[in-house]
Amino acid sequence: MGHCSQDYYLCWTTRLLRVINLLCACCSLAKSSGAHGSGIKEFRTHTSLKAIRGGSVLLHAIPEPGEHTRVEESFWGYGPESQSILLLRIRNGKEDPQWFGLEDKYKQRVQVPNMTSLRIHNLTSQDSGQYWTQFTFPKGRLIKLVFHLDVYDPVPPAQIRATSVSITPSWCNVTLECGATGALDVLNVTWGSKGLPTELEQRGTPGSTDPGTLAVSLPLSQPNVSLTCVVSNPVDQKNATVDLVDICSQDSYGDRTAILMGSIRMSYLAVILILVAGICLWMIYEKVMEMRRSRLYISF
Repeated sequence: MGHCSQDYYLCWTTRLLRVINLLCACCSLAKSSGAHGSGIKEFRTHTSLKAIRGGSVLLHAIPEPGEHTRVEESFWGYGPESQSILLLRIRNGKEDPQWFGLEDKYKQRVQVPNMTSLRIHNLTSQDSGQYWTQFTFPKGRLIKLVFHLDVYDPVPPAQIRATSVSITPSWCNVTLECGATGALDVLNVTWGSKGLPTELEQRGTPGSTDPGTLAVSLPLSQPNVSLTCVVSNPVDQKNATVDLVDICSQDSYGDRTAILMGSIRMSYLAVILILVAGICLWMIYEKVMEMRRSRLYISF
């Protein structure tokens, strides 16, 4: 009522016309839907579509071979049949579609390339669901199509980290983990290698049920070996690559050993300092107690 305060009759007349148009559209749908019972052929097809959040998707009806009959009218809706919402109607010869529902949600993001296509831009996760369309041809012939749309989030950057490194005089045993931080969808993880012999690839199969974990044993004499992790969902993928020579090199092993030995030395030094400080405090305490006992003896 707030929008009708300035021109009450004009506002309610506009609303009444919209309701009448909606009723006419529903009657047209019901009439065309019931026509196939009189012998007019009807086709129903289901199509699954996958798209990425922020991208666009085209809902397009592909005509059958030899189908060149002009479409007179098309309807587009959203939701399953039990909770279907009529979105818009497109009539041949009319430039702009006629909207009936969810106009605020879709109108600024919907483009109508032709009578049998609908494109939705700037997709969100909430756009996932079932869409349907119905085309009416001359003589009442119908084609109905249902589109099942799944909108996925973009895949975050892939990351590889070494969780375990064990180096012997001849071999480097590495356990790697791959993943994508902050991923909301369930992601697939696959591994690829470059420069790794086939027999070593077989030894490097994942040692756990987690496909994101890979264990590899590499001879130190084997140069230029790299592993690539690919993290993907049905519409997007990211990858990361690590050179095993950087992990397994003797220099890096020596560096890690030096750091470890330095940490051990620092720990020993800290323990020694704590012991020395404790001994000093104990000696000071004994000296103070001896002085107190001396004073008590003199007073007596």
